Amino acid sequence: MESIGLLEVQGLVAAIEGLDAMTKAADVRLIHTEKRLGGRLVTLIVAGGVSAVTAAVEAGAACAAELGEVFGCEVIASPHEEVTKFFDMEK
Repeated sequence: MESIGLLEVQGLVAAIEGLDAMTKAADVRLIHTEKRLGGRLVTLIVAGGVSAVTAAVEAGAACAAELGEVFGCEVIASPHEEVTKFFDMEK
């Protein structure tokens, strides 16, 4: 079972930089994005193995923090199937 990682940041540019860092740091893939307040608050969700997602979220949060505020980041190992219904985990 895969894990998911969530990174919520202030600003679209910080989110894009954070995503770039996440995908370069580990073998993860973007499965979902949420933009609120006209892109001023962005949540990125990646999937992959637990260690890869952990490394990716740490790298993404560090990079995004240089450009905007990081409101939260979390890794969920083996999420319950009710949680995965929100995302297409098969890609």
